[in-house]
Amino acid sequence: MKKKYIDWILVIGWMILIFMFSNQAGDVSKENNKFVIYVFELFGMDLNSIFGALSNFIVRKAAHFIEYFILYVLVYRAINTKKNSDIKVFIWSILIVFLYACSDELHQAFVPGRGPAFSDVLIDTSGGLTAFLVMYILSYTKKQSLK
Repeated sequence: MKKKYIDWILVIGWMILIFMFSNQAGDVSKENNKFVIYVFELFGMDLNSIFGALSNFIVRKAAHFIEYFILYVLVYRAINTKKNSDIKVFIWSILIVFLYACSDELHQAFVPGRGPAFSDVLIDTSGGLTAFLVMYILSYTKKQSLK
C-alpha cells in the first residue's frame, strides 16, 4: 500500500516538473536549450554542427518526447495494481499522458513568449506511446518466458 502512495507522489511530482518547465517564459526556455546544447558539446557532440539551425528545435522536441516517455512509465506504475497487467492499464496510462499533454499546451497559451501547439501534443503522446510499446513488449516477453 505504501508503494502506491510513493508511485502517485512520483507521478504528481513529475507533472509539477513538466508544469514548471512549461511555465518558463519563451526566452528562458531558449536559454535552457542552449545549456543542453552546451552540455552535449562538453561530451564531444557539437549539435550545432550536426543539425545546424535545427539543433535548438530538436533539443526542444526531444525534451517533450522524453518528459512524456517518463510520465507514461510513472503513470503506468501507479495505475498497475497487479504483476500481470492487462491492456486496460496500458490504455488508461496513455490516455492520462495525452490529456496531460493537452492541458500542458493549453497552459502555455498563458505564458509569455510561449503558445499552444498541437504538434507538441503529438510529440508528447508519441513519447508516451513509445514507452507503452517498450513496456508492452517487455511485459509480453516476460509472460512468454514464464510459460
